[in-house]
Amino acid sequence: MQNELRSTNPLLIWGILLVAVNLRPALASVGPLVEDIRQTTGLSSSQLGLLTTLPLIAFGIISTLTPLCTRRFGIGGTLLGAMALLAIGAAVRSIAWLPALYLGTLLVGIAIAFGNVLLPSLTKRNFASRSGFVTSLYSSMMGLGAALAAGISVPLANDLQLGWRGSLGVWSIAAVVAFVVWLPQVRRLVRSEPNRSFSKAMKHLGGSTLAWQVALFMGLQSLTFYVVLAWLPAILMSRGYDASHSGWMLALSQAMGILGSFLIPMFAGMRADQRSIVWLLTVVESIGLAGILLDQGGWITLWVSLIGFVLGGSFGLALLFIVLRSSDTESATELSGMAQSIGYCVAATGPMLFGWLFDLTQDWTYSILFLFVVLLFKLGMGVGAGAARKLD
Repeated sequence: MQNELRSTNPLLIWGILLVAVNLRPALASVGPLVEDIRQTTGLSSSQLGLLTTLPLIAFGIISTLTPLCTRRFGIGGTLLGAMALLAIGAAVRSIAWLPALYLGTLLVGIAIAFGNVLLPSLTKRNFASRSGFVTSLYSSMMGLGAALAAGISVPLANDLQLGWRGSLGVWSIAAVVAFVVWLPQVRRLVRSEPNRSFSKAMKHLGGSTLAWQVALFMGLQSLTFYVVLAWLPAILMSRGYDASHSGWMLALSQAMGILGSFLIPMFAGMRADQRSIVWLLTVVESIGLAGILLDQGGWITLWVSLIGFVLGGSFGLALLFIVLRSSDTESATELSGMAQSIGYCVAATGPMLFGWLFDLTQDWTYSILFLFVVLLFKLGMGVGAGAARKLD
């Protein structure tokens, strides 16, 4: 493993990690600030849920089109453009104009969609024999970015007096840093000629049961992740916790997600069949959800930690499925585009539906029970995606 990593340009490793750490803060920073945004704007729960749903819609549309962009600009050029767009989108959200909040969120979603699709492709291309370890590295960096954003969003807004708009906009700085570090990779990552047409590839994947299982596992785990990202602080505040503590609980879940996203893909990459890992994650997630639903004894830290670990591990496993079930870089890009497009279209329904169930019942119980239903479907898709086989 060390020889393979040494033989690769070190700036590529750092570039991948910096891109990865930028793919979550713009989203994770919204949840802790949701009550501040509500008070300033008067938005309803469903309208606030749209701030999480809009990027997921962008993921669903842009992910499928990403292979077309890489054929034109290459992986390096596409990722460079994504970091520029991410910086612009984060900055636009800091403008004191309500439509700018939604426009910036949409731009952020488009940028992140490119990064989501292309990191598995880079792993397949440059680190095929160590895909589990490299997936662990960059997926844990994504978790680190989410945890950092969840933890410091409220202090940035209140203690540093940036307000919620300034707290959302500050993440444009991190995207600019990633842009600068990634810039040299545009020349170094040589573009390869496609072996088949885009339409034929999508038609083939659309008829593959395995591709659909990977896509739906990706979507269902993302649905739960973005529900937690958007609504965990609100759930905790409804139980008497203050905004700062609720934000730090979200940060704890994201921090445990770092651990899960580092350990699970690494262990999963050591074996050909990952079905037992899918079962383990399902059991732990069900315990965590039950704890959130029934907790009356102050064990909330434990339940949040379990859910965070599982969601981080499930995300890393979904990314690893894309690498393990594809046969080459081109098929990895195509499968990644399909899986993340379909997956995030599924995930986009989560935050709004979760918020709608609360608006309808004024009780978080029914919303949390909805996540148990999602978990059952996720288990079925994960068992199929975890079997030792590859796309034709």
